[in-house]
Amino acid sequence: MVWKFRFRCLAALVLILAPTAGRAAETLNPNQIRAIAKEAYIYGFPLVDNYRVLYSYAVDKSGPEYKGPMNQIHNTARVYTPEDKAIQTPNSDTPYSTAILDLRAEPFVVSLPAIEKNRYYSVQMVDLYTFNFDYLGTRTTGNGGGDFLVAGPNWKGEAPKGIKKVSRAETEMVMLLYRTQLFGQADLEKVKKIQAGYKVTPLSAYLKQPAPPAPPAIDFIKPLTPADERKSLEFFNVLNFVLTLCPTVPSEVELRQRFAKIGVEPGKVLKVAGLSPQMEAGLKQGMADGQKAIEAQIASSTSSADFFGTREMLKNNYLDRAAGAQAGIYGNTKEEAFYVLYRTDGDKQPLDGSKADYTLRFAPGQLPPAKAFWSLTMYGAQDQLLVANPLHRYLINSPMLPELKKDPDGGTTLYIQAESPGKEKEPNWLPAPKGLFFAVLRIYLPKPEVLDGTWQAPPVVKVK
Repeated sequence: MVWKFRFRCLAALVLILAPTAGRAAETLNPNQIRAIAKEAYIYGFPLVDNYRVLYSYAVDKSGPEYKGPMNQIHNTARVYTPEDKAIQTPNSDTPYSTAILDLRAEPFVVSLPAIEKNRYYSVQMVDLYTFNFDYLGTRTTGNGGGDFLVAGPNWKGEAPKGIKKVSRAETEMVMLLYRTQLFGQADLEKVKKIQAGYKVTPLSAYLKQPAPPAPPAIDFIKPLTPADERKSLEFFNVLNFVLTLCPTVPSEVELRQRFAKIGVEPGKVLKVAGLSPQMEAGLKQGMADGQKAIEAQIASSTSSADFFGTREMLKNNYLDRAAGAQAGIYGNTKEEAFYVLYRTDGDKQPLDGSKADYTLRFAPGQLPPAKAFWSLTMYGAQDQLLVANPLHRYLINSPMLPELKKDPDGGTTLYIQAESPGKEKEPNWLPAPKGLFFAVLRIYLPKPEVLDGTWQAPPVVKVK
């Protein structure tokens, strides 16, 4: 399939819609424009940022993050490092596989191999809104493998014999994120064999039938950089493009009508250079207001529990959805993985490797309760990426427990600092940058005591 670059196919819509949107905007006062722009920014940020990743993975063939064409599995047979920059706050525990599926013509069959019972794997299904609309794998369908169907919003068919489960998406494109547990570097060849068993097949090919007519080619537009997503008014044009692949759901009819008053609607092209001073100011102020609200939501949260899930789970809480996208897009639903966010120490001061050393101590019997595994991963505060260090160690996780030093009482203390704590303590050292940082404690397949709050994560403690 040929993927074009420009947005020419929507030019006709500009002529039709621009006068209507312009007249609507003229009836709004500056405060109303600002308020709607704030709402649209919070609503749209996850869609715009998700599109940035989708474009870099499957459209931009000359880009450093390009994985390969759509509608195919692309395996990364290693864990992520600081050189992986497309996704903020990635994990470095599980080699990823990805598939971006265009569901406009027909569903796809997702095939998983059977794997050993003690290894975690999952397929996270993410729509263009960044809702986790379904899962396959250890928690939901087990480790026995099989064939599963993922279909778009307009498919009216029935699942064929042999399909174990049907997953329905609200949007015309979805991303599948596969995580395959790695037990250590010596285990990598086994992971590669598992990844080789991941397949995605158009339903027609699965049934050995003729393929339906191909959908129209998409004129992909260039995404914004992470920095420009937060300040450029072109944000609204990228959002309008993504909305062409997002049929309006009943709960958002009024919301979409309100957004249209400022020119935010599928296929509309906002002529930024031609905006009135009032409109330009209102849109910019609304974006700034929205960004402040997202940052405040992240700062006030100590876990990811409310940030990720289905539309029903999030109850259309767009602020939580946006906070999740900025804190770590494609985070898991809490039953799949629970994330504890360490941004400050026990005294509520920002973590800074240039000013202090820190510890995180798990008392005897109080390691994170995980049915699969847990990890503590280091990130730079500004870029939200893994931190380069001489040990090439970006996390400490439960598979490393046999190598960690125990405290005299049987507890486990992790040393979080820029310089080595000394050879004796180095196995327990998570290297930090000489500057602001944050850490994420991931608990995969958390036990009930994590989800109900019976188990509480200990604080990061400043030691000097």
